Amino acid sequence: MNLGIEKVSVHGGHSGQYCHHAKNTLQEVVQAYIAAGYSWVGITEHMPPLNDSVRYPDEADSGISADQLQNQFQHYFAEVRALQRQYADHIQLYAAFETETYHGSASYVRELIEACRPDYIVGSVHHVGGIGIDVDREQFEEAKHKSGSMEHLYCQYFDLQLAMLQDLKPSVVGHFDLIRKFDDDYLDTLELPSVWSHVERNLGYIAEQGLILDFNLRGFDKAVEQYPAVPVLKLALQLGVAVVPGDDSHGVNSVGRNYQRGIEVLKSLGHNCQWQRPMLFDW
Repeated sequence: MNLGIEKVSVHGGHSGQYCHHAKNTLQEVVQAYIAAGYSWVGITEHMPPLNDSVRYPDEADSGISADQLQNQFQHYFAEVRALQRQYADHIQLYAAFETETYHGSASYVRELIEACRPDYIVGSVHHVGGIGIDVDREQFEEAKHKSGSMEHLYCQYFDLQLAMLQDLKPSVVGHFDLIRKFDDDYLDTLELPSVWSHVERNLGYIAEQGLILDFNLRGFDKAVEQYPAVPVLKLALQLGVAVVPGDDSHGVNSVGRNYQRGIEVLKSLGHNCQWQRPMLFDW
């Protein structure tokens, strides 16, 4: 046990009700957080696609259109606000969403912010060159081929990330080094001077702006370790970046999963496990 360490998630709460690759209803996910003893959680559903061409494969396979997903997103915000009120005596919920980064996405995100008035947003990158880099190995290899090399793919990813951070200024930076998901030699790739300089640059900006780095525990399920990788995490802590757990839950069964494991990693690196809360929009 870790007495005195608050249970929080700055990036969580995907549900099968609003995300095709998740499970359970949003209310069931919220109830699971309460049962697990969380004090506050950011409910951060994926933003809907701008058009049909940028739907997730599971969305495309189901035949649901971008227009339908956009309407669904409006229902998501209505429900998460209702759940905020319903469970206010049990948990503090933040109504948020996770961004995508592709051609045309930045202006679209700003439109969604104005329309939905979230408490905050999580800034994420899931595409490089218009190709998904975390869906499956085949698409990752396609993105790598298009970029010319693994090194260039990483650099492009971090360039896109920085541009997104500067443009949208999200309170939370989602799974910082997601680009390594299908790179079996990611530690070697991160050490490449060009790649590491991009990492240093982006972390420096995050520190300067006072943004939160999502300590993404879902990485333990998808890769060898959490996002970000330990070398990146060490540098972030040296720079004074706020690091906060995000379980990135995709249903009741993944609520709080790997939390203890993550706390042990942070404590081993000297983190005091006092969590910064996200900066909220001033509505």
